[in-house]
Amino acid sequence: MKDSLLIGVSARIYQPQSPVLDLGGIWTRTLHYLEQSVAHWVMSGGAMPVMIPEVERDGLLQRSQVRLDWYAHHLDGLLLQGGNDMAPQSYGQEPLRPEWRGDALRDRYEMELIQAFVDAGKPVFGICRGLQVLNVLFGGTLLQDIPTQRPDARCHVDRAAYDKLHHEVVFEPGSRLAALYPGQTGARVNSIHHQGIQQLAPGFQVEARCPEDGMIEAIRRTEGPYVAAVQWHPEFHRLGVPHSQGCFDDSALLQDFLQAAREA
Repeated sequence: MKDSLLIGVSARIYQPQSPVLDLGGIWTRTLHYLEQSVAHWVMSGGAMPVMIPEVERDGLLQRSQVRLDWYAHHLDGLLLQGGNDMAPQSYGQEPLRPEWRGDALRDRYEMELIQAFVDAGKPVFGICRGLQVLNVLFGGTLLQDIPTQRPDARCHVDRAAYDKLHHEVVFEPGSRLAALYPGQTGARVNSIHHQGIQQLAPGFQVEARCPEDGMIEAIRRTEGPYVAAVQWHPEFHRLGVPHSQGCFDDSALLQDFLQAAREA
């Protein structure tokens, strides 16, 4: 992969919620990791994924030593992984239930990271939580729990089925997403989220919705550098895998993002 694009990937962050063996220092605090399926999805487009770790206040490195905008300068684009809920405080609300308190640490890290790449004119693509973070950063809000706040909505998450839960989406006519799939009015996607967009951020357009309840499933920023996101997990739409049958090929989405990286 000589001369391949280098795509930064935001880290998923595991923070133990129960007591762990205290070895002193920082060693038992957190894990930063990259999902294999996400890495393989990026690599399937001929690019190389580079996970970008958060630099914490009490870590071995101080924030003054490493800045996230360095990554934006050296890398060609940013991909946001899925993961934990956003903290409601990140969009001006309080958690409706304790288990929806989210991950404020990751919120701050990813929003700073996104801003660095946007400021550098580099493209950003969000997966699932990534769509939600982008919406919040640019002024939107979220539903903390779809079943609670939109009881009329269809089921968007099934912990037992996980990525085997699917539903249809319809593309917004005239959108970039629709143009990537000429002749198609929509597609079948996986659904692994209990939160979703409540108020769309200014400067964004909807590119896909769930036709059963109108929930927003894909968005794109209308000004500035390439910023787009989907609520589903394209890295799980593997052609030939039994439970992915009927789902559309997300490779055009990936290539569109990578082409934006080349142009930037």
